[in-house]
Amino acid sequence: MTRTFTMRMTAGVAALALTAGGALAQDLMAPIGEGDFNWDSYNAFAEAHDLSGQSLTIAGPWLGPDQDMVENMLAYFEEATGADVSYVGSDSFEQQIRIDAEAGSAPNVAVFPQPGLLADMAELGYVTPLGEELASWTAENYAAGQSWVDLATVPGPDGTEALYGFFYKVDVKSLVWYVPENFEDAGYEVPESMEDLKALTEQIVADGETPWCIGLGSGGATGWPATDWVEDMMLRTTSPENYDAWVANELPFNSPEVVNAIEQYGWFATNDDYVVGGKQGAATTDFRDSPKGLFGAPPQCYMHRQASFIPAFFPEGTEVGADVDFFYFPASAEADLGTPVLGAGTVWGITNDSDAAHVFMEWLTTPIAHELWMAQKGFLTPHKGVNTALFSDPTLGKMNDILLDATTFRFDGSDLMPGAVGAGSFWTGMVDYTSGAKAAQEVADEIQSSWDAVK
Repeated sequence: MTRTFTMRMTAGVAALALTAGGALAQDLMAPIGEGDFNWDSYNAFAEAHDLSGQSLTIAGPWLGPDQDMVENMLAYFEEATGADVSYVGSDSFEQQIRIDAEAGSAPNVAVFPQPGLLADMAELGYVTPLGEELASWTAENYAAGQSWVDLATVPGPDGTEALYGFFYKVDVKSLVWYVPENFEDAGYEVPESMEDLKALTEQIVADGETPWCIGLGSGGATGWPATDWVEDMMLRTTSPENYDAWVANELPFNSPEVVNAIEQYGWFATNDDYVVGGKQGAATTDFRDSPKGLFGAPPQCYMHRQASFIPAFFPEGTEVGADVDFFYFPASAEADLGTPVLGAGTVWGITNDSDAAHVFMEWLTTPIAHELWMAQKGFLTPHKGVNTALFSDPTLGKMNDILLDATTFRFDGSDLMPGAVGAGSFWTGMVDYTSGAKAAQEVADEIQSSWDAVK
């Protein structure tokens, strides 16, 4: 078989050693049948599908190491089916996929960084529905499965809603970072509920310390960290249905439910005793610098709420799981809203219909398709059938446990809103609110006005 891409080992797959003994073995991370992967799912899939002589094109946003890792996974699909697979990555994927679709030259499968773009293209008729069978499978086999179905169920060109995408490779945002040694020295315990988190915040202040590091600065994107806080608070103070209605502008931004979520964020961020530098410090500190207070001696703060990517900005040499750790941003024990998780992720859709494209979407349901990337790095999955011992990093395994324990998953709301709102008035409004320049209701009114002005 002629391969259309070269497989490369990546830094995160030390456990998957190459072996001699033939060209195919050298192309794969590990020989077929070796290791603790779900080879039964691989073998069953391979026996059911023969795509010899067929090709499959895939386009997505990944370049560099991420491209290596997705290609490492794709090699096994190629090996199982006999298809010739090519992946093309682009740092301007969002623009390129529209151009290619309009020109009639779209790839068979596209990897959308967020569901809003998938929805736009589905409405224009550029994406193929995936069918009720895959929707039922997702609802049953993904943690908080119906959440994933709902996120990828959008109207087609005739207005009829259908499943147009499948989520594969996701991220978790509902995390609070802390230094275990600092907690141990002070006698603090990891909170298990929002009520416990607020009590811990008050206890740290009573002890003469500052509980939180918060930073909203991000150049032209200043304010986005606060939108994540508000989205998490929406999931912890009102129903998932209200969250969805809010994101769709069916529940106005200035409704009591949304204003309450903003004020719940403000309980932490706008109290000068609770945040390093006070509310002005929270509004002006760069998000990349804000976690540094965790690592001082003595610490400037004890907690920092941020997504799974933030270790990239920790001091060099910091070991997650030893020097620093995280816990789930807890839900209220009184609100009866389960264990919601806020996150993001990629959703895969068929943009140039073919038999091979549908077979590939079925491949993404197999445990091994997830395990192959789990064994590398930077991958989380809600698939309940995977072997979580295969995570190359225990930290990723712990994050994935949070994902698997979720009763509700919702995508970053600001990413789903019109750009003028989600990447505009929502960002600036949160800076105004956090700094004390405007009250929550005033900010919410202004954001709603900006949404009303969107054509």
